[in-house]
Amino acid sequence: MNKIASNKKIMLPVTAIMLLALGVAGCGNDTDDNNDDNTTALSGTINEAGSTTVQPLAEKLAAAFTALNPNVKVVIGGGGSSVGVKSVTEGTVDIGAASRDLKDTETGLTKYLLAKDGIAIVVHPDNTAVNNLTIDQVRDIFSGVITNWSQVGGPDKAIHVMAREEGSGTRTAFEELVMGADVRIVTNAVLQNSNGALKTALSGDKDAIGFISFGYIDSAVKALSINGIAATSENGKNGTYPIIRPLYFLTKGTTSELVQAFIDYCLSDAVQQIITEEGYLSVN
Repeated sequence: MNKIASNKKIMLPVTAIMLLALGVAGCGNDTDDNNDDNTTALSGTINEAGSTTVQPLAEKLAAAFTALNPNVKVVIGGGGSSVGVKSVTEGTVDIGAASRDLKDTETGLTKYLLAKDGIAIVVHPDNTAVNNLTIDQVRDIFSGVITNWSQVGGPDKAIHVMAREEGSGTRTAFEELVMGADVRIVTNAVLQNSNGALKTALSGDKDAIGFISFGYIDSAVKALSINGIAATSENGKNGTYPIIRPLYFLTKGTTSELVQAFIDYCLSDAVQQIITEEGYLSVN
């Protein structure tokens, strides 16, 4: 288990859910009414909230888990990584989700490494002149040093910077991995409150640049290569793509049998394979 103490629009294939229901020895199976040991089936409600990067993945995993355990309801919410940390710390949810490491002040929580994810630098698909940027160029664009596409091989047009809001795990990871400790995102960046919202906004602006989770990449945007390395799951797994961050489930204190069963299920080898198939990076 990937447990660390304290301190695409994903569409899960129907066949994958069926395989899980038929073949995965999920935690719920250990407590099924049909078992010879007469243990009771899992039942109850699990509440999860936090990272919008984790949210669509968690929704699909919850659907597969409840297919195996029909007396269980898993409620998945978003809000961002900081919301996930705050909510689980205060006990308003059973599981928090974060797409960044915990801060030194965020103590008393247990981290479960669910997957890893790449952060893609994306532009409008019609921006055909720019296909690759270095990390230094990305930093200079988002800090306002580079302000025109012509400075990086594109047309003579102003660059429109889009970014996530303060508190977003995607933004925090981007700042740590790309910007560095002393460089800030420009104050005139257009802020969006989710990966999906940023993708939608950017797809309507041919001069924009932004950053989103690998799991949100589709034909609405174009993911740039970074330092000559394409933004693909394969390059994330082999360590060549430079902008990779962890995705965590978080709990506080002793977890219930139901919550632990769901977490263990999500960390199982079969489910990790599904995570890989959906564009995220397996940790098993």
